[in-house]
Amino acid sequence: MANWFECKVRYDKLQENGSAKKVTEPYLVDALSFTEAEARITEEQTPFISGEFSVSAVKRTKIAEIFWNEGGDRWYLVKVGFITIDEKTAVEKRSASLILVQASNFKEAFENFNKGMEGTLADFDIMSISETPLMDVYKMKVID
Repeated sequence: MANWFECKVRYDKLQENGSAKKVTEPYLVDALSFTEAEARITEEQTPFISGEFSVSAVKRTKIAEIFWNEGGDRWYLVKVGFITIDEKTAVEKRSASLILVQASNFKEAFENFNKGMEGTLADFDIMSISETPLMDVYKMKVID
């Protein structure tokens, strides 16, 4: 099971008019600890950022799963309510989960989510879908 950490990277970004502006961009990293998450985001961003940058924040997320779509350039957070029935009291209970979906637009995010949930036996309701400010998501590296 993946441990997803949101890392915020702060650096000077060159604007279209040629001026430099301090920006903070969020990224998602699969890591075992806060220390590893910071090391991974530093390693991943070093080739793309000229000049100095800093990791301004690292926090653990509650993302349960990610539905990948290589054609998508945005990340959408889907809050799902899984419906279960308590066998003793016969009361319907709802437990929320967060699933990140990669897509190009809102409609595609909805379709990709439904495609990812096709084999699911549990009943669920989509509670919300919202676009995230995430710039990119880095999976755990597999060492051969």
